Order: sequence, then structure tokens, then C-alpha cells
Amino acid sequence: MTVRVLASCTACGACLVTCPERVLHRAPGRPRVEDDRCTDCLACIEICPVDAIQAVPSSPGDGS
Repeated sequence: MTVRVLASCTACGACLVTCPERVLHRAPGRPRVEDDRCTDCLACIEICPVDAIQAVPSSPGDGS
């Protein structure tokens, strides 16, 4: 599984402080996810007040 931050993100920062692995980082526009370190706990999805984070199936060959 891969976590994606959508364009509807308001950059509130809730996901940044909620992620137990600290794999979400501030970036221009919206947070970026370090996919290779994400443990798919989905805490970021649960905390997002605007539902701007989604879990999507991993692509074949991406190492997930």
C-alpha cells in the first residue's frame, strides 16, 4: 500500500505530528511521504480533517 496526499490538502500539519514513523515532511504545497519508510499504519488518514490523504495499492516493482 502507498499513502498519497491529494491536492485538496490544506497543509494544516495534523498528519505531520500524528505520524508515528515521522515519514511525512513539509513540502511546498502539501506534505510529502517517504514511501519506503511508511508502515501503513494509516494514522495520517484518520487524522486528516479534509480527507486529503488516501491509501492506494502499490505499483508492481516499487518494493512495497
